[in-house]
Amino acid sequence: MTETVLFVDAAVLDTAAGAIVPGQRVLVRGGEVAAVGADVEAEAARVVDLGGKTLMPGLIDCHVHVNAHTADLAGLGDQSPAYVAVKASVELREMLHRGFTTVRDPGGADFGIHDAVAEGLIDGPRIFFGGKALSQTGGHVDMRPRGRSVHDDHQCCPDLGLVCDGVDGVRKAAREQLRTGAHHVKIMLSGGVASPTDRIDSTQFSLDEIRAIVDEAEAANRYVAGHAYTARAINRGLAAGVRSIEHGNLLDQSSVDLFLEHGAFLVPTLVTYQRMAVEGAEYGLSAANLAKNELVLDAGLKALELAHAAGVNLCYGSDLLGGMRRHQLQEFAIRGAVIPAADVVRSATVTAAKLLGEEGRLGEIVPGAAADLLVVDGDPLADLSVLTDPETHLKLVMQGGKVKAGSLG
Repeated sequence: MTETVLFVDAAVLDTAAGAIVPGQRVLVRGGEVAAVGADVEAEAARVVDLGGKTLMPGLIDCHVHVNAHTADLAGLGDQSPAYVAVKASVELREMLHRGFTTVRDPGGADFGIHDAVAEGLIDGPRIFFGGKALSQTGGHVDMRPRGRSVHDDHQCCPDLGLVCDGVDGVRKAAREQLRTGAHHVKIMLSGGVASPTDRIDSTQFSLDEIRAIVDEAEAANRYVAGHAYTARAINRGLAAGVRSIEHGNLLDQSSVDLFLEHGAFLVPTLVTYQRMAVEGAEYGLSAANLAKNELVLDAGLKALELAHAAGVNLCYGSDLLGGMRRHQLQEFAIRGAVIPAADVVRSATVTAAKLLGEEGRLGEIVPGAAADLLVVDGDPLADLSVLTDPETHLKLVMQGGKVKAGSLG
């Protein structure tokens, strides 16, 4: 059960405007924000005086892999799905306690972990899942070493992807993910760091295959998210109707033009490359994987600056693997070095909500929004470290009107 709560003397973070509005009252009732204003009153409400602390919407990370408790993705599919699910539940609780009340998992999370969170069996961010990511043979989630011919694509294997080829094959694979209730379909448009046999600068899937997957997602009123690094791979995806590009480290001006033309979204994941360079080997990345990481490590900030300057829709992503997931909040600091704090916060709130199709419901403190709220001591627009150091600054996490961390006092 949720209780009716009236927050008073709140400095409300208006994420759309990029401003702090002091002296506000916010009424939470029935798991939603019921009213916001300087003169809001409510009988029989529990009054919580924030003493001028910042009240902001819960954070949204648009690129996590809840199953990836190791960076050795090739070995993940051979593990017990029960073990991986338990590990995922632990990580989800930690994400929630960092302030992430919503996440999108574009590869690995399925309807089971989604339902467990939605039913309150485990604490965690609400999950927008894509099921298994789709890859061509030899693509980014084909984790077979060169000498192995067979692979097991059973849906209960807790790995991140599914190998499929040909227009008919990719249509069926997309339909299988959508059949399970997936909120989007994730495809691999280029090579990646953690896979064993592809090149970063490769393109993956034919244009006919990409268009077939987009057709299936659109038929189900869903969308396609595409993993891509190079401008060539990004541009093929955007031209074929892919709605969000994950990573995008090597984009160029032609890519930016296509983002703007199609109203598409870019989800940079800069923190993962920094952490893989420092501690990737410790968590299972091979020497070959680490060498590929170097190819994209330094380019990401330049891509972020170029996209931001042009007004591309930017969303927050972390994409961390294994024990490196503890650095999830450091993406704020990395981005804040090159773009304004208000825009970094938007990427993890209102713009992320737009990508998810949850405008007005998530990412803002407005009447009718879900009561996903954080109380922080400090102003994130003046100092993003207010968000990156939750042990010091994060005082309360509320999700759907229920307190998940901290207390109402």
